[in-house]
Amino acid sequence: MRVGMQITYSGGFAETVAEVADLERAGLDIAFIAEAYSFDAVSQLGYLAAKTSTIELASGIFQIYTRTPSLMAMTAAGLDFVSDGRFVLGLGASGPQVIEGFHGVPYTAPLGRTREIVDICRQVWKREKVQYDGKYYQIPLPAEKGTGLGKPLKIINHPVRDRIPIVIAALGPKNVALTAEIAEGWQPIFFDPERANDVWGESLAAGKAKRDPSLGELQIYAGPALAIGEDVDHLLEWIKPSLALYIGGMGAKGKNFYNDLACRYGYEKEAETIQELYLAGKKQEATAAVPDELVRAISLIGPAGYVKERVAAFAEVGVTTLTVSPLAGDSAGRIKLIEDFRNLID
Repeated sequence: MRVGMQITYSGGFAETVAEVADLERAGLDIAFIAEAYSFDAVSQLGYLAAKTSTIELASGIFQIYTRTPSLMAMTAAGLDFVSDGRFVLGLGASGPQVIEGFHGVPYTAPLGRTREIVDICRQVWKREKVQYDGKYYQIPLPAEKGTGLGKPLKIINHPVRDRIPIVIAALGPKNVALTAEIAEGWQPIFFDPERANDVWGESLAAGKAKRDPSLGELQIYAGPALAIGEDVDHLLEWIKPSLALYIGGMGAKGKNFYNDLACRYGYEKEAETIQELYLAGKKQEATAAVPDELVRAISLIGPAGYVKERVAAFAEVGVTTLTVSPLAGDSAGRIKLIEDFRNLID
């Protein structure tokens, strides 16, 4: 089992780099850098690449709407170059609140766009002249849509690898099936190993049936919160505000992917209550309505023996990397927790 971590994007770059370098020495295998509506992730990833040597660095995630497919490929190739082949391209659709609210770009056709972007990226990395006639992207741009002067080009530089690993963040049935078909890895959120097969089993099987064998086995990156000890149960409460935000506030009624997931897990009534309270501005009440059972199922919080059993449960359903969120108050605590966790599962 590999160990990863989602690195905060709200703090200073220097502090983040110092912590990641220590996490690398503590045994962290991969660090994901988010790109929401803070600083861009590329700057931080490039800086981290220069200050680390063995840890993999991943975008977690680049959303698919604001970079052209060719620029996405160029960016990934550049980050793979400066990291000596340690970059993983994390992709996802994000949501309409960010895409339309911050970027002013229509949130349309996430599945179709994802497939075409992946196709084009792999064409660029192979240094082929980029020619693509898709539904959403046409390269070169047809004459009737532009000046007519476009011509097929290939990337000037030689990428370190002609296939950079792609990990797709996906939740919905069709998106998960697509991910299992075309990507090296899948990054689900709020992963419950006991319910995962009921929710995603058919989608994963459908995608894997179409999967190119050259992609290898699908890597699954689950993201549980982590705390190890005899007296850490109170930390379950730390998870609830985030769950309330996602289940309750990330989208309007009927258009919230995370609320849909909670319903598919069997928490229909609770999800409805959380959403109603959150959208009414009652965030504390929404947080209190998050079921303890859900929090415990998606987390690694408890004594060492219990945590080890839960790791085995994740592994049994195909999880290959645990991208943990260490519940510690400072950098030293997070580093110590990663080190303890590494020792526990090795």
